[in-house]
Amino acid sequence: MKYITTVNDEEFIIEIDHEDEIMVNGVRYDIDFQQLMEDGNELSLILNKRSLEAVAEERNGIWNVLTSGELYSVKVQDEYSYRLAQARGEDAHDAGDAAIKSPMPGLIVSVVVEEGDAVAKGDKVVILESMKMENELRAPRDGVVGRISVAAGDSVEKGQVLAMILDAGE
Repeated sequence: MKYITTVNDEEFIIEIDHEDEIMVNGVRYDIDFQQLMEDGNELSLILNKRSLEAVAEERNGIWNVLTSGELYSVKVQDEYSYRLAQARGEDAHDAGDAAIKSPMPGLIVSVVVEEGDAVAKGDKVVILESMKMENELRAPRDGVVGRISVAAGDSVEKGQVLAMILDAGE
């Protein structure tokens, strides 16, 4: 099975023919993938004998994946869906308001922006500490910071809205 995967605007072609290996842009990787919890949000991945842990959450067809303190926006489409979307000129990242939600419970270390600030996709917005690790939560797209719902020192729950990124025209 072939998938086109977009990670922070960079495309990768992923082919899965066996459960213990994948091909990414023509390069073979040994893989072992496990869900750590029943809810499926906490994941363990061994990729070419390198262990990675991640938290993943899907919203409107886009996966937010937090690993090693970095947040990635990931869109996965099978080859057929990808070609149809390209033919229609669709891009799910560019339209509508975007909520920055906490991927896990934690403590807000700092809010890097203020309401009304212009941000570009990938700009730091909030720094969240969880499991003794600082995680930089970034703008999922270009826009203007709308409402900020947290401040440094606040405790937050998984899924809690921390800030909103609005279209620049709003």
